[in-house]
Amino acid sequence: MPTGALAIVSRMSPASPPPPPGALRARLPAALAAAATVAAGLTIRAVAGGGFGEPVGDALYTVLVHTLIVLARPRVPPARAALGALALSWAVEFFQLTPVPAALSAAIPAAGLVLGSTFGADDLCAYAAGAVLAGAAHTWARHMGPSRP
Repeated sequence: MPTGALAIVSRMSPASPPPPPGALRARLPAALAAAATVAAGLTIRAVAGGGFGEPVGDALYTVLVHTLIVLARPRVPPARAALGALALSWAVEFFQLTPVPAALSAAIPAAGLVLGSTFGADDLCAYAAGAVLAGAAHTWARHMGPSRP
């Protein structure tokens, strides 16, 4: 049994139990999908021009939001995750109607990757396409994955 200061610290901050193996296993596909989505988005941004790269990048933005929702809540139904991703993507796009995202992007260049800077109505369609794609992939992955009891 620890004594002195070590005993006080061990009583104040008990070791938290490790997460159950199933929780990590459930989140791994979403984490890998998020990493692949970021890699694809950055590659498209570097290789393709605005005519092709911008709508694909917008769709991938919504796919990334979808994967992050699934990462946070692995049991979320695909349609709910897709609608959540679409709602958040549209909210960010409509936020661009204010001067705040442009100012943040000018001050912090990385903020432009998350918030953008200018509103584009075409982006709304690309976000919807990304939500449909992510929802379909999520549904397919659920059906192809190990069966649940």
